[in-house]
Amino acid sequence: MNDKYPSQRLEKAVDQISLLPGIGRKTALRLALYILRQPESFALALGDALIQLRFHAYYCQKCHNISDSPLCEICKDSTRDSSTLLVVEDIRDVMAFERTGSYKGLYHVLGGVISPIDGVSPSDLEIDSLLKRVKSDSIKEVILAISPTPEGETTSFYLYRKLSNFPIVLTQLSRGIAMGDELEYTDEITLAQALRDRSRLQFPS
Repeated sequence: MNDKYPSQRLEKAVDQISLLPGIGRKTALRLALYILRQPESFALALGDALIQLRFHAYYCQKCHNISDSPLCEICKDSTRDSSTLLVVEDIRDVMAFERTGSYKGLYHVLGGVISPIDGVSPSDLEIDSLLKRVKSDSIKEVILAISPTPEGETTSFYLYRKLSNFPIVLTQLSRGIAMGDELEYTDEITLAQALRDRSRLQFPS
């Protein structure tokens, strides 16, 4: 039986909030009631922040990180090592590595991993733009920092096949990260050590 809401506006708010990943209708109702109890300024600020994010945030045209301008601050930073490229799944991984303070190169955000069961193919990811960067920029090392899940391993193997013919060093994080762990949940010390102890990427021929 569907819940009966005392207000159509409340029900509409719950409907929209529950569309967010990981948010069920009970949690959505709790959040909606919380917003309702707050000063009007809170709801206005929340709404404005979401509108600004949706309509005025960019995906960096070079690395595909989130940015407030067409080129992100990391890509614009001339002090970064432009010869090293760290390939990650999504923006949360960039944030995780930046928290370590141990990586000074550039990034490339794939936007996910290859997952046929979820309908995600190589063409759905930022792989072509990665190959163009490696071909045209002065890249000497590409580090694959992809979570060691089955989908992540498939993606790493695909990239290995695509990148192995370029005159670059192709490396991967050390195996200090357990199988199935996601990088965003890995502590900074472990992540920094995995980066420092990275090794050549090799697959059986």
